[in-house]
Amino acid sequence: MWGGRFSARPDALMQAINVSISFDKRLAGQDIAGSKAHAAMLAKTGVISSEAEAQIQSGLDAIAAEMAAGTFPFRDEFEDIHMNVEARLREMIGPVAGRLHTARSRNDQVALDFRLWVREACDRSAAQLVALQTVLVTRAEAHADTLMPGFTHLQPAQPVTFGHHLMAYVEMFGRDASRFRDARARMNESPLGAAALAGSPFPVDRQMTAKALGFDRPTANSLDSVSARDFALEALSAASICATHLSRLAEEIVIWMTPQFGFIKLGDAFTTGSSIMPQKKNPDAAELVRAKVGRILGSLTSLTVVMKGLPLAYSKDMQEDKVPVFEAFDALELSLLAMAGMVADLEPNIEKMAAAAGAGFSTATDLADWLVRTLDLPFRDAHHITGAAVKRAEQLGVDLAGLPLAELQALNQGIGEDIFKVLTPAASAASRVSYGGTAPSQVRAQIKRWKETLS
Repeated sequence: MWGGRFSARPDALMQAINVSISFDKRLAGQDIAGSKAHAAMLAKTGVISSEAEAQIQSGLDAIAAEMAAGTFPFRDEFEDIHMNVEARLREMIGPVAGRLHTARSRNDQVALDFRLWVREACDRSAAQLVALQTVLVTRAEAHADTLMPGFTHLQPAQPVTFGHHLMAYVEMFGRDASRFRDARARMNESPLGAAALAGSPFPVDRQMTAKALGFDRPTANSLDSVSARDFALEALSAASICATHLSRLAEEIVIWMTPQFGFIKLGDAFTTGSSIMPQKKNPDAAELVRAKVGRILGSLTSLTVVMKGLPLAYSKDMQEDKVPVFEAFDALELSLLAMAGMVADLEPNIEKMAAAAGAGFSTATDLADWLVRTLDLPFRDAHHITGAAVKRAEQLGVDLAGLPLAELQALNQGIGEDIFKVLTPAASAASRVSYGGTAPSQVRAQIKRWKETLS
């Protein structure tokens, strides 16, 4: 289709490195949608006749039907999805098909198709995140009172509730969804009509095609229109952050499933066995979700390196933009679906988690806070006394609640029997009533807020 300038066919190696139909055929739906909008605009502005438009639209509909049926003949000789569609259209309706490419270039065509695809991927990711959040909120509501240890440095820190822990991920995934929505809003400008790089001499109506394709407006600079891929980079950035959050939750599922923790069980649907050890039940789904961040972050790095040194406007390097984006969003979609399935499937061991909630002197901060509130001690003094109490409890082989009152009074004579009311994990969690705290009342308030938001 571009052979008029050339007297010989490309070398086989040139054809092999140049062809992209094996992967950019995923843009088929977007390519047809863009072509239909372009044809309608060309007819309305008088660039082509209404009869030509009718034939083109009919042919594009027939091609779409072939693609839906899986019978479209994708051919390497036509390089990419754009030329495959155009060649097939010519086979169907004859020379009038050539009028479709008036006032556009493959440069603005691919920029449009790719932007449409990434926009849809952002929408899918945001919807899948809402589905995951909904599952997390449901589980959190059932376990707003279930005690577990909260950790820092993976060491027991303070008692929290399982519902509070799950709601932390609801917040993270909520920010992830908002990043996809923000990225979508920024990319929602149509590059169609920028042509190769300088715009078009034809009386095109870029507002019309932008509106027809669901964009807010056309892009404002023709050079930027065909050369920008920051919309894909931003989407990959959002995907990488989201995958990092998924990986953190996956890591916790892996840890919680170990016999040493024993906090949760996963059913057969999201675990696998061993080829040699019949007793094994491995959290492979969580481990694979944990690993996907490498592929997704690698895609972001790959596209960043492709784009970093390109002069304006279009360069063939940009053909390498699609594979990393396709791979990243395939991996992200699978991870989001798998994580929603695992969260719905997992069963917490309430007794084991409650027992662990009091381990490691996790109510030490409650003792210090009581000394400040009740005896009006400076917090640093209370911290020192509590540290001494922990040391003495270790020597006696008891937890803080098991430390005799006389031992505590040896550290400060003002300590009375009511100190023991704050030294249980349940009392500790219930006392954290500050906004966003782990007290069951606060957890339920956040659950209520998120249920309203997600609905």
